[in-house]
Amino acid sequence: MDYSVTTGRGKRKHPSPPHLDRPVKQRRPDDADMTGDEDYNASNKVSNGIYSDTDMEEENVLTLPKAATDSAEWQATIEEVVKNVVSIRFCQTCSFDTESAISSEATGFVVDAEQGYILTNRHVVGAGPFWGICVFDNHEECDVYPVYRDPVHDFGFLKFDPKAIKYMPIAALNLRPDLAKVGAEIRVVGNDAGEKLSILSGVISRLDRNAPEYGEGYSDFNTNYIQAAAAASGGSSGSPVVNIDGNAVALQAGGRADGAATDYFLPLDRPKRALKCIQEKEHVSRGTIQCQWMIKPFDECRRLGLTAEWEGAVRAEFPKETGMLVAEVSLPEGPAHKSIEEGDVLLKVNNELLTQFVRLDDILDSSVGKSVKILVQRGGEDIEVEIPVGDLHAITPDRFVTVAGASFHSLSYQQARLYAVAVKGVYVCEAAGSFRFETTDSGWIIHSIDHKMTPDLDTFIEVMAAIPDRARVVVMYKHLRDLHTLHTAILYIDRHWTHKMRMAIRNDETGKWDFTDLADPLPPTEPEAQKASFIRLDSVKQAAAADIIRSFVRISSNMPVKLDGFPRARKIGFGVVIDAEKGLVVVSRCIVPYDLCDITITVADSIIIDGKVIFMHPLQNYAIVQYNPALVKAPVKSAKLSDKPMRQGDSTIFVGFNQNLRVVVAETTVTDITTVAIPQNASNPRYRAINLDAITVDTNLSGQCGSGVLVAEDGSVQALWLSYLGERSPSGKDIEYHLGLATPSLLPVLREVGNGNVPKLRMLNVEFNSVQMSQARIMGVGLDWMHQVEIQNPERHQLFMVRKVDCGEEQALQEGDIVLTLNGKLITRVSELDIMYDNEMLDAVVVRKNEQIEIKIPTVPTGDLETDRAVIFCGATLHMPHHAVRQASSKLHSQVYVSSRSRGSPSYQYGLASTNFITAVNGVDTPDLEAFVKEVNLIPDNTYFRLKAVTFDNVPWVITMKKNEHYFPTVEFIKDKREACGWRSVIYENGKAIPGAGSPPVQTGTAEGEVLL
Repeated sequence: MDYSVTTGRGKRKHPSPPHLDRPVKQRRPDDADMTGDEDYNASNKVSNGIYSDTDMEEENVLTLPKAATDSAEWQATIEEVVKNVVSIRFCQTCSFDTESAISSEATGFVVDAEQGYILTNRHVVGAGPFWGICVFDNHEECDVYPVYRDPVHDFGFLKFDPKAIKYMPIAALNLRPDLAKVGAEIRVVGNDAGEKLSILSGVISRLDRNAPEYGEGYSDFNTNYIQAAAAASGGSSGSPVVNIDGNAVALQAGGRADGAATDYFLPLDRPKRALKCIQEKEHVSRGTIQCQWMIKPFDECRRLGLTAEWEGAVRAEFPKETGMLVAEVSLPEGPAHKSIEEGDVLLKVNNELLTQFVRLDDILDSSVGKSVKILVQRGGEDIEVEIPVGDLHAITPDRFVTVAGASFHSLSYQQARLYAVAVKGVYVCEAAGSFRFETTDSGWIIHSIDHKMTPDLDTFIEVMAAIPDRARVVVMYKHLRDLHTLHTAILYIDRHWTHKMRMAIRNDETGKWDFTDLADPLPPTEPEAQKASFIRLDSVKQAAAADIIRSFVRISSNMPVKLDGFPRARKIGFGVVIDAEKGLVVVSRCIVPYDLCDITITVADSIIIDGKVIFMHPLQNYAIVQYNPALVKAPVKSAKLSDKPMRQGDSTIFVGFNQNLRVVVAETTVTDITTVAIPQNASNPRYRAINLDAITVDTNLSGQCGSGVLVAEDGSVQALWLSYLGERSPSGKDIEYHLGLATPSLLPVLREVGNGNVPKLRMLNVEFNSVQMSQARIMGVGLDWMHQVEIQNPERHQLFMVRKVDCGEEQALQEGDIVLTLNGKLITRVSELDIMYDNEMLDAVVVRKNEQIEIKIPTVPTGDLETDRAVIFCGATLHMPHHAVRQASSKLHSQVYVSSRSRGSPSYQYGLASTNFITAVNGVDTPDLEAFVKEVNLIPDNTYFRLKAVTFDNVPWVITMKKNEHYFPTVEFIKDKREACGWRSVIYENGKAIPGAGSPPVQTGTAEGEVLL
């Protein structure tokens, strides 16, 4: 199985990741480019998608020299077998139980040609429905969907329409579990390592291996596995293991990835029984006593207390056996709890001597709702118990609920068995939206919400339905790995971006999730004014620092849809109140990257109120947000902003907030003020500050604090201390720079905002670098100009050179130009470039190619650079190329830019990658979003269409994709000031727009920016 059929054409090509020396499920690792979201790494995977096998049994590998060519008999067999083997390409559209949303590929084989059934692995079929296709050997394809997955064992069945295959006869492989014998020569025929078809030879070496453990995801248990000398790899999951007669003797499931040529196969006894039930339209009964058994050799059984008499009886009855079944885990509150203990050696079931899993399954599956008698030996003592047999399907989830951007279902038997806990509780299968907890994505159990216990899913639904939109509630929860610790969090419940609470129920007749709306959101309660007082810094010697604390508020932003390449779905920091009467706060754009978000402002660590974005500066890394001051009864103080520029060597007081959100204070000195350009992120451009002077100070606290100010002795704020989002490190960590921004550059904008206006700035679409006089001399700047620079800026002799011209706009400036004057003023400081903000045209004197010339430079409106419309189509988030794209690219191929994509979606499955430009749909040019939406709405559901795309590196390519409106409807988000959220949503059904209908998908914040329905 392959986590991603293709990584698509992204901005750069990346080498394949190295394999870990650990056993794996035979599905290819997900090597798609990551966006570094703060909490993406599906919990059931280790790095590179490789699964570890913690059950490292000593291998007893019987090897067979590989022949150069197969015999004629083998060749004839393979020719017939390959006609029945299919490549499966599919998407798990959402996280459910042990599986995360993925796009993948694997193998299966036809076991009923008339009714159209395909056998493959359960870890391919997944716990929930998928949508996908199967491709036969002659490259005919048809839709395929799951109709059965075993709750425990690693097999499942898919359904296809045999009439859809017109150009080759379809036959079925016979299932012959009885022919799997030690020493038997076999072939594994499947989609190995993503290839269409590979044929691997091997020899069966063991029949009694315990099921391999694959870590925290799905694992098989309570069955023996077949071990063979083979070397299958990713994508071969579900391959038939055939003998020379063409019979399927086992099912490929897992193997070693440490170089050992060892594979693990599932015996076909239980798949054969299940297939017969499905063919006869009967229910596949599955019984359980919620106890895991393991095969233990006789010597270990003796150490556990097996008596010689019983060992002799077993050996006499089963002379070829080398071990017995021993209880490994008996789940609390399960049928076997307090009757079966870990270490019990199984002797008899219903008075039948038993050593094999197959016979144990037979008895339990035929005894659902009844009781069985079990005889075990515990420390040499015979103990007989009668245990009721439960329904295994009843403790295997077939539904989930989505609310507030997250998904929940009842804890599954798979998860409970892994952690040896009772099969009960509400499990968070997608910890996103309001329920994005601090650490890992999955494994959380909800204990209570709003001080109401949630022991089961029905109670959880009742509690959540009664919580109004925008409410803040106390949630208590545990993690399956640490049930000793009860965590407490206060969560903001979002029912406006995700309107509906929805129930998804697995439909095994159609192979789909059936969605039902459960409850409309309750309107938010009207906020009331609250009182609070700020903390006192009595121990701080600097009075100015002690007083400035009343100008700080904590700001939290939640982004329901990922735009502009921003890697986070939630950010927290501090802002500075610049007008307490109007509730205006200035904050870093690293905290508030765009205005499709919810802003929460906390005053005096006590009063929590909502805010909204008023203004975002295109270059200087700050935004202005506003709250309702009438709701705040606290002595909030407007910060007094200095109009005097700082200088190198100035003494100042650093007041910041560290990583623990605690205030720290230090007297310090300005070490440098220099023009900086924050490094751009190469893999996916996102907002970065350019063309500004950054301040650094001589204190270690500056590197620990992402928010703060520099304060003068008189209490005036000389600079804001801000976080600047930079590039991504090779390890995948997003780098943030902490630097100061002098307040004089903010004052013109702040004054206009204070007057109730939203500044409409203009700018030069270029990025500047400072150049020293030695460089300027070589590039053609005359001595008279250099002399004027020395007079005007004695502290720093510099001019500014055009480093990069943004694409998409006509520009009079060129890369390498040195700007001497703008509107007659010599430019030697970054702040002097601010003249561009108020002028549509600038008269400039520049040096170009050693020549001094005079030119007119048009400026562009900055409002056109902010994203005001986004389209989610087939799981990809599209909008116009934002400013960072224009900064990094040399050409805009269209106004339809892929900002992110969701795992498990058509865009991910077929390889449409972030940073692609879409230029045409089905041969019709789509230069902008309007044209794109018009064309895609003409495409019928579940049909293929063509996209023309261009990579960020200007490589054109064509992609074919299948539309899926059931899981991935087309949704638009359009900025609209009339809406309470500032944006309105439009959902398209059958090509028709339905404004604000339903519950639009919002992105969860995974690496690829998943869309959660």
